[in-house]
Amino acid sequence: MSRVVLASGNKGKVREMNALLAPTGLEVLPQTQFGVAEAVEDGLTFVENALIKARNACRHTGLAAIADDSGLEIDALQGAPGIYSARFAGEGADDTQNWQKVLEELEGIPLAERGARFQCLLVYLRHAEDPTPVIAQGSWQGTILESPAGENGFGYDPIFFLPDQRCSAAQLAPELKNSLSHRGQALQRLLQLLSARS
Repeated sequence: MSRVVLASGNKGKVREMNALLAPTGLEVLPQTQFGVAEAVEDGLTFVENALIKARNACRHTGLAAIADDSGLEIDALQGAPGIYSARFAGEGADDTQNWQKVLEELEGIPLAERGARFQCLLVYLRHAEDPTPVIAQGSWQGTILESPAGENGFGYDPIFFLPDQRCSAAQLAPELKNSLSHRGQALQRLLQLLSARS
């Protein structure tokens, strides 16, 4: 089994990534297992931040790395929280504080104008100096609820409503979420690109 380091310590992401990659023979190990410090995400786009994180993980572990930078874009907030999704309510904010801030910002905005999408940019690097990163993107359309619903998932899942499923992302079974989500889409694309390259 090939080992690849995931440039994240987020348990939800590690769990999702391992579930999605299990059939490929790739074992995903969180960078926290190697004592890798979080990279400073000072890029201005999802792809820049994913590259920064992947290079940092490669440099400190000597392994190939996968990094994802993902977030929620809300039309009524001109694409915010975007790359600041993990810290929308401030540095050190937790998931609940972040989605509560979104609900505050959208107060009074009708459901018809609450269009949003999750974006995921995944980057795979063979080593820290890899000049040809493999980059894949996934996008998941929905709307923002007026109050949270569901116990599954993490991040903004409780307030992200999927019209075609008639429920929030936090109400989906994990397997179904993995097949529909922005991260699931990006990972499928990444796997296609990697198999084409090998």
